[in-house]
Amino acid sequence: MEVKISSVGIAGLGLIGGSLAKAIRHQFPDIRIFGFDFSDVLKKAESQNLIDESLLIPNRLLECDLVILSLPIYSSLKLFEELYPQLTNDQILIDVCSVKSPFINLKKKLQSNGKYLGLHPMAGKERSGLENSDHLLFENAVCFVCDDYRDDSTETTLNFLKCTGLRFTFIDAELHDKIVAEVSHLPQLVSVALVNSVSKSEDEFNYINFAGSGFRDMTRIASSNFDLWNEILMANKQNIISSLESFKSEIKKIILNLQNDDFDSLKNQFESANKNRNEIPLNNKGFIQPLFDLTVFLEDKAGTLNKLTSLLAEQNINIKDIELLKIREGSGGNFRLYFDSAESAHKAYQILTENNFATNYTN
Repeated sequence: MEVKISSVGIAGLGLIGGSLAKAIRHQFPDIRIFGFDFSDVLKKAESQNLIDESLLIPNRLLECDLVILSLPIYSSLKLFEELYPQLTNDQILIDVCSVKSPFINLKKKLQSNGKYLGLHPMAGKERSGLENSDHLLFENAVCFVCDDYRDDSTETTLNFLKCTGLRFTFIDAELHDKIVAEVSHLPQLVSVALVNSVSKSEDEFNYINFAGSGFRDMTRIASSNFDLWNEILMANKQNIISSLESFKSEIKKIILNLQNDDFDSLKNQFESANKNRNEIPLNNKGFIQPLFDLTVFLEDKAGTLNKLTSLLAEQNINIKDIELLKIREGSGGNFRLYFDSAESAHKAYQILTENNFATNYTN
């Protein structure tokens, strides 16, 4: 199956679809991009030069070499059922929804000459919509790939989509859905439950008003839009229920240990959590190729960050990502810099140290 991608059709120009369009446009300005969405969204996309043509009929997506479904899960499934059987042998259809088994199961019931890839970029924001899309949204993010038959078209598609900054890992669809239930869907629901639990008042004191930065960080995703989560929760319901039952079991252990004054067992729970969390690789922003990092303190002075990046750029050292860890107004802040190799990280450490930057490198 020989595939050449010169046109892309995107159904759904929200946060994910819009960010894909921006990343493709940024890297490949000559690629023709077609958009399918509500008319007001299409007008915004056209005004930003994100798409070359607005589509009001979904079948016109079949004019494209690569079709991307980025609508809510059940809308994407409906389009998948309509479009997949009509693909020619040089066309590719992908979806970027966060639950994969429904697509794989539907695919098994259909016949097609084209290629299907199930993708799930592990990236997002609290706010949705085209207005919040960003061509850098996927930079260094893990993207799960569900593909039951890898061929040349798989490699062609993923090589093309590397322009977004995604880092791909292959996985079985059922295992994918179990994993995201644990690491994505469960935390969302726990965050919602925690905020609702703490949102109470007594003697004119609103408990949540006293929450600090740790609580805010832990519950940030409680601000997510339910409309986006509704179909995710429906489509992955059984895996999510299993995850919640497991979490409930852990909560029951804590309650029982407190009731029995069993602080040794509580200590064991703390130490187990500490050990398991510390085993999350510090140099890995996902499930695949690691990134290597160092931390540096930057003074709160104009041009300091520019000086740092210029020093590294002069030595052809590429920073893959920058993360702000802590900042204090008037003093400065700690930043974590990520690199694609230990050699680059070590070289960056030497350069920054020689130029009097307070730097820590432990790899």
